[in-house]
Amino acid sequence: MLNNVIYSIKEGLKGLTRNRSMSLASIASVASSLFVLGIMLCIVLNINFISEQTKEQFNSVQVFLEDDLNKDDIISVRTNIEKIENVRSITYETKEQALVNLKQRWGENSYLLEGIDNPLQNSYIVEIEDTQKADQMVADIQKLDKIDDISYYKDIVQQLNSIASTVNKFGLALMAILTFVSVFIIATTIKLTLYARKREIFIMKYIGATNWFVRWPFIIEGLILGFIGAVIAIFVTYGLYGVVYDFLISSSMNFINGYLININDILGTISKVFISMGIGIGTVGSVISVRRYLEV
Repeated sequence: MLNNVIYSIKEGLKGLTRNRSMSLASIASVASSLFVLGIMLCIVLNINFISEQTKEQFNSVQVFLEDDLNKDDIISVRTNIEKIENVRSITYETKEQALVNLKQRWGENSYLLEGIDNPLQNSYIVEIEDTQKADQMVADIQKLDKIDDISYYKDIVQQLNSIASTVNKFGLALMAILTFVSVFIIATTIKLTLYARKREIFIMKYIGATNWFVRWPFIIEGLILGFIGAVIAIFVTYGLYGVVYDFLISSSMNFINGYLININDILGTISKVFISMGIGIGTVGSVISVRRYLEV
């Protein structure tokens, strides 16, 4: 049994060199397909991650008050908001404090806000108890008097989820096409190997070789082709993601820091997906070729 395994592996490795050009084409096809998948996967994972981060950070509603309200009016609005269900806490923010906070967020670009009339408004920041009931809470607040506008970030999350869904569907469709191409090329590679060894295979069967004894070297060859393509795709995708990640969290774009999946975390995900798909594509391609062209 062990000798059969060793023989199959050796013959599978030899098959890679018998048709080098087709073997390289197979590896390139798998690597290209998985690389495209990797780009889509990184985009979808990061959009989903940003959505979750946004949900956690923006679990509040900012209620902007009308201008020129007196102290009693401002207190009255607070009292009415506190009566609404699903309100966890309320914090009053003056337009002066809002401008200070805005300057802090802008960092080194805050000088652009110097010397201008404060365009911001006094507001209440209302933390939400249960985000599932946030829509009703916002609707109730909108019915109150002396309120100019309400800023709620749920729309941002919904848009991000919609984008993630669209990208995911597009990526799956594109990946299906590329997977088919990869399987076809690997099947063609195995077929050429079969033709090259047709006489040898005939002799093996003539002297009593079993069907699987003949099949396994070709299946292993396809598996190896898929595995090599997957490994190449992992390194290329990881390298590209690292470049983009470092650029986006550089000092000039540090506002996005914390909203992207760490480069080491993304490596583990794409490695599992790529290795599984690479081996799967290679195995399926070789099995199809063996079943179709090998008379066993």
